[in-house]
Amino acid sequence: MSEARDFWSRRKAAVEAETEAEDLATEEQAIAAQQAALNEKSDAEILAEFDLPDPDHLQSGDDVSSFMAKAVPDRLRRRALRRLWRLNPVLANVDGLVDYGEDYTDASCVIENIQTAYQVGKGMLAHVEALAAAAEAEDAAPEVEAETPEPEADAPPKIAEEPEPEPEPVVIAQAEDAEEDYLPPAPRRMKFEFEG
Repeated sequence: MSEARDFWSRRKAAVEAETEAEDLATEEQAIAAQQAALNEKSDAEILAEFDLPDPDHLQSGDDVSSFMAKAVPDRLRRRALRRLWRLNPVLANVDGLVDYGEDYTDASCVIENIQTAYQVGKGMLAHVEALAAAAEAEDAAPEVEAETPEPEADAPPKIAEEPEPEPEPVVIAQAEDAEEDYLPPAPRRMKFEFEG
């Protein structure tokens, strides 16, 4: 009995979904046909047909919601929004929190004849390899002992400086069995006593 109810409820939901999809498709077709007819008309004719003001002459405080109807072409909606953004100080003045608001393509900031080790597709690989080769060459070069100059006869004898004594390291004695004897404190539990 319940299987039959489930079948008919699923069938009813499917029929309702089909009718909604058909209604949506017919509405989209009507809007597309209306948009095609409006594309052939000029903006002045469309504004007169929908009884809308000229979007370029909107003033501060004018209602722009009439331009948001689905029947109004996108080009008029954009003109009205562009005018609104210019008039409204909240929308017109960017507060500086826009991440990509700066003009990073400004040619006046570019340094002429800049040279870099970066190569497209390779990054800094050649530069890093050159540094590694220079480091290997330094390691492979034989160390030449610096020749000590012989003291001149007229020069006064140099007094050898005694090196400063190094401080002795401080060793902290720890009991070996201190870790073994350490036990964490037992968890505290609340005890309740009831009379009777």
